[in-house]
Amino acid sequence: MNGSTIIPIAILLMAFSSVTAIVTSYFKLQRHRADAAALTEYHKLADRVTAQQEATGAQLAELTDRVKAVEKLLQSVG
Repeated sequence: MNGSTIIPIAILLMAFSSVTAIVTSYFKLQRHRADAAALTEYHKLADRVTAQQEATGAQLAELTDRVKAVEKLLQSVG
């Protein structure tokens, strides 16, 4: 091999390396976007579950108060 064949081979290797790096970066970016979208949905779900748990806790507290009132009424009657 002389100098005239090494230069085109080196240029082709650099071009191939650049294309490989670009393609790899693109797919990493797509995976990151998908992960970010999934994380956003997870946060929405977590917020919704938290709100439902708070509502359930409030209902449970209200029912507890009602049961206590009924018990007190039954004790006063009995």
